[in-house]
Amino acid sequence: MRTRSPRSAPIGPVGILAVAALMLSACGGDDAPASDDAGPAVIVTTTTPADTAEPSDTGPDATEPPATEPPTTEPPATEPPAAEPVTPGFDGDPQVTFTEIVQLQQPLGLGIRPDDPTLYLVEQPGRVTGVNPGTGDTRVVLDITDLTVARGERGLLGLAFSPDGSLAHVNHTDADTGATIVAEYTVTDDGMFDPASRRVLLDIPQPYANHNGGHVVTGPDGLLYIGMGDGGSGGDPERLALDLTTLQGKLLRIDPTPSADLPYTIPDDNPWVGADDALPEIFAIGLRNPWKFGFDPETDDLWIADVGQNRFEEINHVPAPTDGTVAGAGLSFGWSAFEGTERFNDDVDPDGHTDPVLTYDHSQGECSISGGAPYRGEAIPELVGGYVYSDFCSGRVFALDLAGGRNLLLGQLTSVTAVLPGPDQELYVISQNGPVHRIDPG
Repeated sequence: MRTRSPRSAPIGPVGILAVAALMLSACGGDDAPASDDAGPAVIVTTTTPADTAEPSDTGPDATEPPATEPPTTEPPATEPPAAEPVTPGFDGDPQVTFTEIVQLQQPLGLGIRPDDPTLYLVEQPGRVTGVNPGTGDTRVVLDITDLTVARGERGLLGLAFSPDGSLAHVNHTDADTGATIVAEYTVTDDGMFDPASRRVLLDIPQPYANHNGGHVVTGPDGLLYIGMGDGGSGGDPERLALDLTTLQGKLLRIDPTPSADLPYTIPDDNPWVGADDALPEIFAIGLRNPWKFGFDPETDDLWIADVGQNRFEEINHVPAPTDGTVAGAGLSFGWSAFEGTERFNDDVDPDGHTDPVLTYDHSQGECSISGGAPYRGEAIPELVGGYVYSDFCSGRVFALDLAGGRNLLLGQLTSVTAVLPGPDQELYVISQNGPVHRIDPG
C-alpha cells in the first residue's frame, strides 16, 4: 500500500442552489454552517489497483520479500496484458427530474431482490415496505418495530438479499442494548419475510449510540458485506477504526452459511484470516461511518461514502482488481489518521492508507454525505458511469464524473439519506422526511 499523497488542488466550484440545512446525527459536526450560492469545495484525486496490496499476517502495512525463482533457459510464456481499469465517468450534460414514487416513514435504504421488480424500502422505525414503482402501491413485508427503535442513528438500517432471493439479511440496532444486529430471514415466493425464520448472524456491542453504519450488500462473489461505523462519540476516541481486534470502523465480509462454530462462515480468503491479533471477519479498515457502499454492477468497482467529522466528507473508489479478487480487500481508508485528505489524529500512523477520490467541506451547508451509487440504468444515457450521491443537510444531488474531473449538480431535494439503485438500475433518491423519488430524464 502507498503512503497517503499530498492534498490535491480543488477543481472549480460547482454551481448550486441555496438551502436551509438540517443536521443528521450521522455527521460528526455539531453545527451545520449556513449555505450560500457557491458549491462545496471539492477535491478530486484518483486511485489505482496499486493500492490493493494483500496484507501479511501482521497487518495491512507489513511487506514480505518477493519470492525468488531459479533461473531458466526457457523463454517466458507470453500472456496478454491485463486490461487497465476504466476511470468511471459520463459524457455530456444530463438533464434530470425527480419523480415522487411513494411517501414512507423515515425511509433510508433500498434492497434489490433478484428477478423481482418490487422496491424493498427500509424504514428506520423497523419496517421493510415493498413498493410497486409503477403504481406506488405498498405492503409491509417485514415488521420488527418490537426489536428496534428509530432514535438518532439507531433503528433498521440496511437490507440485502441473497443471490437467489430466497433469503434477506437486515442490519438493525437492538432496542434495548443498542448493539448492531445482523439477522437473516427466509423470503417466500411472493416476497414476504417469514418472522419465524429469523436467525441472528452477528450481535456486535456498540460503545456509543452513533456511527452504527448499517448498510449491508451482497457482493459480486455472493458473500455478505457489512458496513460498521467506528463505534461512535466523536473523533474516534478509542481509536477503534484501525484496530484489527475490533469490528468497529470496518467493512466486514462473511458467508451467511452456518459453520461448525459460528452462525456464519468466514471466507478463507478474507485478508486477515490466520493473522495474529486480528479478527478474520474484517475485509477493510479505517472507516468512520460508511453511509452506503456498494459494487458497480458492470465493473465490480467498490464505492464507499464515508461521513466525516467536522470538516470533510469523502467518497472512496477502488477499481476491481484484474486478478478476479474483490475490490477493497485489505485496504485502509485512513480514518482516524485522516479526515478526508487532512491529518486528523496525530497519534495514528499516517502511512499505508488509500486516499478518497473526492472530498468536500462543510462551508456551503453540507454536513453529512449520503451515498451513493453509479448510474447503470437506460433512461438517461448521458449519466451512465457517473456516481450519484447527495448530502443530508443540503439535499443537493450530484453526479461525480471522475474521468472528466467534474462534480455536476443534478438537483435538490430535502433530508436525503441515500441514492440507491432499483431492480432496473434506475436510481432512487430517498429522503428521511418521507418521499422516495426516481431520477428520470429531464
